[in-house]
Amino acid sequence: MTAKISHISLPLKLTFLIFSMVLNCMGLIILQLSEANITYGELGFLESFKDLPIAFISLFAVGFINKTGAKKALISALAIVGLCSCLLPFIADFWFYKLWFAIIGACFAIGKICVFGIIRNNISDEKSLAKTMNSVEASFMIGIFVVNTGFGWLISSQYSEFWKFGFLLIAVLSTVTIFLISKTEITESKPLENKSIFTELSGFTTPVVALFLGVVFFIVFVEQGFNSWLPSFYKNHLKVNSFFALQATSFLSLFSYAGRTITANVIRRFSLSGYYISCIFLIIALLLTILGIQYFGTEDSRLILFLFPVIGLFLSPLYPVINSKMIAQVDKEKVNLFTSLIVIFSSLGSSVSSIIMAILFGKQLLNFYPLYILFSVILLFVISLMYFNVSKRLYRK
Repeated sequence: MTAKISHISLPLKLTFLIFSMVLNCMGLIILQLSEANITYGELGFLESFKDLPIAFISLFAVGFINKTGAKKALISALAIVGLCSCLLPFIADFWFYKLWFAIIGACFAIGKICVFGIIRNNISDEKSLAKTMNSVEASFMIGIFVVNTGFGWLISSQYSEFWKFGFLLIAVLSTVTIFLISKTEITESKPLENKSIFTELSGFTTPVVALFLGVVFFIVFVEQGFNSWLPSFYKNHLKVNSFFALQATSFLSLFSYAGRTITANVIRRFSLSGYYISCIFLIIALLLTILGIQYFGTEDSRLILFLFPVIGLFLSPLYPVINSKMIAQVDKEKVNLFTSLIVIFSSLGSSVSSIIMAILFGKQLLNFYPLYILFSVILLFVISLMYFNVSKRLYRK
């Protein structure tokens, strides 16, 4: 079973790479549109046009995937992403960005459920799942790096007015990925029969699932504070130019990539819960160091510029590790439905975080940015401990 995943890992990695680029261009768009007299309040709610459709479409996507199969559903989602990427450079109205992100969000919901389902149908034990998920999701970090570096170079060049044409390359990559998926043999699970989605959801109304979904919510809540808003923090608070703000944020994605890649290679040697908690402790230590520099040193110190990206090394493994631990306990026939819950709470975490960050930036409270992140991580730590304690009692062998 494990051998099969090596043959499909490339198209799965490319799928996550594509979705990463279209989802995480939000930081770039916030940076560009904020210079076009669009308020941070409007830009904060722009994130909701991406995240809320992800939450809304997820449950309905399960039925669509069960009818068409994961392979066809994934190809359909990538085809729509490619088409939308072709249209974006030619439409300048702000309303189109809302529609664009809504469509991208819906496609991502389908794509993520398909990818998680394909992995679960080929791998059973949680450590192998953790290894594979970290490996595949590491490509998500590369997407962030490509967006920030590629578009950063473009907007700082003499061709800056044509920055949106960079999305045409995403359309080309989508076409290549569709071709690879169409040529790949994929094993799929049998769909649930004669039961409604809401009836099946009742089986997930347990304390351990509720705590797990709370953990997922707050992981994405913390991640969103970095991925979309760190460039604006660098530019507005640390007073660096747009290009350097994007490039400095690219280092966050590189450290995140390194974190997931290292985790994929060493996770078999450690307890998943122990590894996860150690990562959170290191994140808190880095944030306390940043706060110490900001409040007891120079608040616009350039050292902060380089410390923030290091957090990605320890933040990035949390999401795939916690997902693999829980998904390993879920029946293969129900993995698509369970993944839809993960997608819903991830999107809600992203949307709520972005709205709060928009308020923070709109009221010029940038001094509290590191403190806000620290409180979020501490809350994540508390909920995670509760989840691991309940999970240990429930699944103790």
